[in-house]
Amino acid sequence: MAQHRTSEPVDRVDPSDPAVIARAARSQRKSLGRLRRLVVRSTSLVWQSGRGLFVAMVVLQLVAAAALAGQVLVVARLLDAIIALPGSGESFTTLVWPVAALAGLMALTSIITALQGMVRRLLGERVARVMTEEVQEVATGVPLHRFESPAFFDRLQRVKSNALSRPFQVTQGLFTFFGAVAAGIGVGASLVAIHPLLLPLLAVGAAPLLLTSRRESRLEFAFSLDQTPNQRERFYVNMVATGRDEAKEVRAFETAGWLYRRYRDLYDRYLVDLRAHLGRRARLTVLGQVVSGLTLTLTMLVLVWFIASGDVSVAGAGAAIVAIRMLQGQIQAMLGGVQQVFESGLYLDDVDAFMALGRSDRSQEGTGELPDRFEGVACDTVAFRYPGAERDALHDVSVRVGPGEVVALVGENGSGKTTAAKVLAGLYEASDGTVTWSGVDYRDVRPSDLRARIAVIFQDIVRYAFSARENIALGDADTAGGAGGAAQVDARVRRAAAAAGIDDALGGLAHGYDTRLSKLFAESSDLSGGQWQRIAIARAFYRDAALVILDEPSAALDPRAEHALFESLRSTLEGRAALFISHRFSTVRSADRIYVMAGGRVVESGTHDELMALGGEYAEMFTLQASAYLTSGQ
Repeated sequence: MAQHRTSEPVDRVDPSDPAVIARAARSQRKSLGRLRRLVVRSTSLVWQSGRGLFVAMVVLQLVAAAALAGQVLVVARLLDAIIALPGSGESFTTLVWPVAALAGLMALTSIITALQGMVRRLLGERVARVMTEEVQEVATGVPLHRFESPAFFDRLQRVKSNALSRPFQVTQGLFTFFGAVAAGIGVGASLVAIHPLLLPLLAVGAAPLLLTSRRESRLEFAFSLDQTPNQRERFYVNMVATGRDEAKEVRAFETAGWLYRRYRDLYDRYLVDLRAHLGRRARLTVLGQVVSGLTLTLTMLVLVWFIASGDVSVAGAGAAIVAIRMLQGQIQAMLGGVQQVFESGLYLDDVDAFMALGRSDRSQEGTGELPDRFEGVACDTVAFRYPGAERDALHDVSVRVGPGEVVALVGENGSGKTTAAKVLAGLYEASDGTVTWSGVDYRDVRPSDLRARIAVIFQDIVRYAFSARENIALGDADTAGGAGGAAQVDARVRRAAAAAGIDDALGGLAHGYDTRLSKLFAESSDLSGGQWQRIAIARAFYRDAALVILDEPSAALDPRAEHALFESLRSTLEGRAALFISHRFSTVRSADRIYVMAGGRVVESGTHDELMALGGEYAEMFTLQASAYLTSGQ
């Protein structure tokens, strides 16, 4: 017996699991090596997003530091001049230049602060754009089975929230830190010049703040991790309560009150946890600030003692007080920058792990080429299990669709039809058995190459809030923007729409095929459920695919329209292979081959006549459905 390769649909240790992430976060040390990695990662990202803006931020930080240090020197000079003025015979005009210099430096600092805010905002938006694009690339590229995992959704939610801001916050924290260091060096030098013991005393006061800020960073990340499920459910409940598609049912069943209570209960639980979390952070903050404040008090008392003993002049003392206040602010800024780096760094690790998830999935993709000639697709003894499920959704399934054939999958709800179609479409990877395209194993080729040759219509179609033309042309997204010639694209769109029976309806809209299909935007129109179904069918017809898979494509069509669709299916497909799923047995009887599924298995296969003659499950279901129609018509 041939040995089939096994591909597990989910990781044995899911890196999206919050427990795994929490353990990784706890194991992270606040080492210089980790700081270096965070610096390199975030700085390279910001540099990539805007080199000129990055340089501007650095220059502004250095100028701000120089201006701050200059203020201390000018204050000392000004105080000397003020003290020396009485009885010295010096004119009041001697104060003009120190006062003007101090005012100019203060104005320069204010201007720099304003400019930093503007540059920071623009650079932050650029970083957010780069990160959003990277997250979108990963989210649209990972295998579909990832979306069956709640842990993956939790991670995706966190990344979508944090990827926009956290990488830039790391770099912003570094700007704050190094800017404060530069300013602190200048101010500290001035303080050492006044008396060398004052600076070490302030440095000792910074140590408790550093320790408490590290602990606060860990608490913040752990809280965010724990609250992700609650945040996701609050978002979902709010979306249901305010969503356009849900609005009619919310009113029809009067569920608004229940949704309101559900949302409020979720928010109440969040606020209880938030209050406890902020309480823990507050205690740490108070502890650090109290110790730091005691150290500052000691420093000021030492300064008073130096004045009393004559070691520091009155002017020097005044400058020292200004310098101490400035330096205290810079120490706070340095510690805040360090906390921002490490706190955001924990989130950045989560973002990087998400990106690595996409790279890992891509690294397992095949690199082979598909043959130019299409000779059919086949599932051979295929099994598939959803993430977290206790048993297989498919077991020992074998299905074949030859070139030019129309093949049907039938069965009761939950029999595995849609899952089998997704495996055949290359959207799910079989956990056992093989799926082949013209004899080539799906695992040996690039998924993107495989999907380019398959068109799929699902029963839960997507209603894009774009123009009618774009809705259809998205069947081949490379041409949706008019690539290849607008006239050629338009002709293809019209042919696909005509084949799906929707051309006249779209042509009659206010702006024809340029009409936006949504009530979410101005100057738009919406369609009926059946018309949207035809749009989806046209989208599949537009795609130049060798295999077309239609999962309940006529669910929203009336019986006459459904009959007309399937009567013209062979001519519309123009020799391409088709696999379709339907609950209406009247539409599958003309198929070349019918597969009957039950409990995730293929239990019967053959033509309509062969299956009726067999007298098995298909014959029973067909007879029941036919008798229901006859009974209702009597």
